[in-house]
Amino acid sequence: MVSPVAAVVVAYRSGACLERCLDSLAGRVAEVAVVDNCPEERSGRGLRGRYPSAAWIQNDRNLGFAAACNQGVAATRAPFVLLINPDCELLEGLEHLVRACQEAGVAGAGGVLIDPDGRPQTGFFARSLPTPAALALEAVGANRLWPQNPVNRRYRMLNMRLGEDCDVGQPAGAFLLLRRACLSSVGGFDEAFRPVWFEDVDLCTRLSDEGYRFRYVPAAVARHDGGHSVATLGEGQKLAGWYGGLLRYARKHFPRGAGIWVRAAVVAGLGLRAVSWWRPSGSNERASAHLAMLFRVLRGYPRQPDARARAEPRATRP
Repeated sequence: MVSPVAAVVVAYRSGACLERCLDSLAGRVAEVAVVDNCPEERSGRGLRGRYPSAAWIQNDRNLGFAAACNQGVAATRAPFVLLINPDCELLEGLEHLVRACQEAGVAGAGGVLIDPDGRPQTGFFARSLPTPAALALEAVGANRLWPQNPVNRRYRMLNMRLGEDCDVGQPAGAFLLLRRACLSSVGGFDEAFRPVWFEDVDLCTRLSDEGYRFRYVPAAVARHDGGHSVATLGEGQKLAGWYGGLLRYARKHFPRGAGIWVRAAVVAGLGLRAVSWWRPSGSNERASAHLAMLFRVLRGYPRQPDARARAEPRATRP
């Protein structure tokens, strides 16, 4: 039986982990599209010959995760799209995700992500949609200092029973199966979220607003290293991506008053982090990066994006 699934893998300085990811997909999906966002260090170099049926899309600059996902979706045709990070290996249960997505009103489904030691990445692979309070506490660092607070427990679904199927607000974009028709109905990912962070949360929110549900399916499992591409970004890029994504999400989905409080929490959090990282002597690179980001937010970052066409996929086959 031909798989009804197309896999989209967004690579950015992905190195050896991309090969493991593609090996885990072999024989399980009908199509694979690899979108490489790093022109100076092509992740697929030497791999194309091993995966001749895959579509390889090489971008001349880092367009961000959201735009790259849209490219990969456009380069495939199967009715279900599996978003899987290059540092993930599919272990089992893809057919269970497909079955969940075939239920009425379900737009997507995610499974369990485990770390290299086999421990579930609880609090990451399934969450509720964020409230203003959840993002405000996240911005000031309260969720890290007091992870068991009631708001964070609800947001990260820390009380969920890992062995039971259930509805969730947002399965992680690192391992997420989507119905193509549902994805198309909301216009795909919002490419203004870049380079990474909150684009998957935004997508789940928009689909939920249209009345769709998301399922957590523990029978589907993938091994996930986590953070390999993000670790290659500079401190300023990481801060701009995370805070920019958080603020853009708040502006899109929260009432204006709640959005103002979230921005105030971001300002407070950046100030606190800058002070905590400052040292009288030695390197103050992280403190300086947080101060620079603080001033950008005070000046109105992120701005509303200009209207622009989506990047057209340039798929090549060996």
